[in-house]
Amino acid sequence: MNAPTILQVLPALQSGGVERGTIEMTQAITAAGGRALVASAGGRLVPLVERAGGLHARMQLMSRDPVTILLNARRLARLIRQERVDLVHARSRAPAWSAWLAAKLTRTPFVTTWHGVYSENLPGKRRYNAVMARGARVIAISRFVAARVAGDYLVPPERLRVIPRGADIGQFDPALVWGERIHRLARDWQLPEDAPVIMLPGRITRWKGHALLVEALARMRDRRAIALFVGAAPDRRSGRRFVRELLDLARRSGVAERVRFAGHCADMPAAFALADLVVVPSLKPEPFGRVVVEAQAMARPVIVARHGAAMETVTDGQTGWTVPPGDVAAWAATLDAVLGFPADDVAAVGEAGRRAVHAGYTTASMQQATLAVYDELLGTRLAACPPAQDEDAMVVAGAAS
Repeated sequence: MNAPTILQVLPALQSGGVERGTIEMTQAITAAGGRALVASAGGRLVPLVERAGGLHARMQLMSRDPVTILLNARRLARLIRQERVDLVHARSRAPAWSAWLAAKLTRTPFVTTWHGVYSENLPGKRRYNAVMARGARVIAISRFVAARVAGDYLVPPERLRVIPRGADIGQFDPALVWGERIHRLARDWQLPEDAPVIMLPGRITRWKGHALLVEALARMRDRRAIALFVGAAPDRRSGRRFVRELLDLARRSGVAERVRFAGHCADMPAAFALADLVVVPSLKPEPFGRVVVEAQAMARPVIVARHGAAMETVTDGQTGWTVPPGDVAAWAATLDAVLGFPADDVAAVGEAGRRAVHAGYTTASMQQATLAVYDELLGTRLAACPPAQDEDAMVVAGAAS
């Protein structure tokens, strides 16, 4: 089998880590000589799949209705036969049910990736989640996720593979980010020249810790520091309401003039470059936290909540700093302390983080490890071909998360 056809299935191609991983593996598959297919409801990232050499099949795969799942399984089975698909890779639960059934119907190898830790707060939720444990190979994006998958869903070591997400070091490279890119963002976001910038990158949702950072900002001794939120709020009523709550909190705390909402950013390398600190104060454990390794790749000092996969990518005091999750006073004290350290010491921590990313958390290493999983099941040699990087695609995909 010289040119296997790999089908990836996911809900849509709008934004986020699942979508980015799909695009990155589309690039890797085609660069290694395979054929890459993607089935989803579509979205603004479809052109990146096509630019990477993949084919997109539009299917509404997000339904949890059993009848719709069965109908989608038949549609996927037809696609598998028509395109002579050799392996199916599911990245989300609802599409995974249809994909698993289709793979069984066509006797096609089935692989899953756990991009997160799923809740079990409703009756039947564990059974619904369990489809992600049915792969001939089950990929976890961190050791934290792998431990949950092995413990809660009894996936044995011979089927479980830990493949961390990574930063595209061809894009997230401080040597390649020139001054005008950084100055343009600073002007657009109205950042004072003499103010330390504390950046929180990511979607504006309650569990990411935006409110905690506002409260910490109000307690800091350094009254110049700016909290910069880079990322869009979900385009739903709840998302807009949360943004209003953050604005109200900032006003009540007396720091409204020191809080900036940047929204979606199309140039995250430049955004990281203008930050003095990058923080990820998530209230829930991060399954991986790609923005942490992207900031580290840019040699930015990072401060993260001390739980989840952040404990794998940040060594306290060496490649960044960790703070107890949800502890506003500890966050304020740590922010003040790091901003007060000698610049050379902070820069040394940033450089150590960059070296750690190069050693174990790159997009290329993730691509190669995933190709090796395909090779295990298909008897191919996809991983023997180093995947090429499409820089334009990675820049846009990076801005989408």
